[in-house]
Amino acid sequence: MNLIFLGAPGAGKGTQARLLQEREGIPQVSTGDMLRAAMADGSELGLRAKGYVERGELVPDDVMVAVIEARLARPDARHGFVLDGFPRTLPQAEALDVMLERAGRKLDAVLYFDLSDETILRRLTGRWVCRQAGHIYHLEFNPPRQRGRCDVDGSELSQRADDRPETVQRRLEVYHRETEPVVEFYRRRGVFSTVDAEGGIEDVHRRVLATIRTRMELRA
Repeated sequence: MNLIFLGAPGAGKGTQARLLQEREGIPQVSTGDMLRAAMADGSELGLRAKGYVERGELVPDDVMVAVIEARLARPDARHGFVLDGFPRTLPQAEALDVMLERAGRKLDAVLYFDLSDETILRRLTGRWVCRQAGHIYHLEFNPPRQRGRCDVDGSELSQRADDRPETVQRRLEVYHRETEPVVEFYRRRGVFSTVDAEGGIEDVHRRVLATIRTRMELRA
């Protein structure tokens, strides 16, 4: 299956894409993870992306398209993928069409994770990460036993620049301006479905699987 997960930052796309990878073997292609790895490595791509990410702005289309095309050409993604965080703009969506056509592939489903801005702000601004190994905590939903310290390795917890309140607000503003037109682009294509992203991870996962099954039956 070739899938796209759309939705605002913090809507749960990444969590659900990881579950599909673990349980169904469909590779998660996460632009966020790829960019964070590049920034951590200090690569040329990472240096180009860092300023945009820390300001809550979108990384330029040409950079993202090149990254995605290279990733989809890798052996593990040749028989299916879940795009998580791409496309985020209309030019990216149009470039993806060209990319897939050139490779003789097509999209099976585009799932939009519907969640209110208020819930997203609560989810993202409460998230903290340990400096040593990247273990993730949430001050409301999954707090550490000792404030400011990782339960696993005792290292200091820090908040990523893109999870700070002012940056999250900026990310949402950019999302509504740049990415919502992508939702309309796919809504007109006959592959679009909305998933209620409120509630627990397993509840949302059941909705995701049911939506994918329905979409595949319609395409059969």
